[in-house]
Amino acid sequence: MINQWQEKADTSRLCRLLGVSRSGLYAARRRYSAPRACTLAAPLQAAFQASGGSYGSRRLSASLKAQGLSAGRYRVRRLMKQHGLKARWKRKFVHTTDSRHDLPVAANILDRRFKPDAPDQAWVADITYIRTERGWLYLAAVVDLYSRKVVGWAMAPNMPAELVCTGRQHEPQGQLLG
Repeated sequence: MINQWQEKADTSRLCRLLGVSRSGLYAARRRYSAPRACTLAAPLQAAFQASGGSYGSRRLSASLKAQGLSAGRYRVRRLMKQHGLKARWKRKFVHTTDSRHDLPVAANILDRRFKPDAPDQAWVADITYIRTERGWLYLAAVVDLYSRKVVGWAMAPNMPAELVCTGRQHEPQGQLLG
């Protein structure tokens, strides 16, 4: 209504007459203006499909910016929600043990008897990995089952078969393989 009269009279005077604030008038004009077609919908969906459905709002925003399209992260997030695009996370865990192999398997000498009668009758070994500033280190420890004490250990930047054998020393000492 005000838009029709605006040519003939001052905007602020008409707002006062109708009891509307000027900021309210301008907000209403923005709200009721013709809806803009979203120019990001098609490129957004294309970038999402190209990523295999794994990109979230941050990566999609960067991808659209690389194409020369202005798209903030929160706008991309809102558009993803509107179009039903939800990123699927890929598992980062990698199985390192393969029990189905044709390699020889050592005999089970202990047969679940983990309480020996004297020291140095049964030793067990385990390997774990430790993250350091220089990368991963593998630690092999040999434990006497009777005393539950570490009788030997060895560390190496890779995991050779000799790692446990090197750690099998009777005195509780270790060796760093390089």
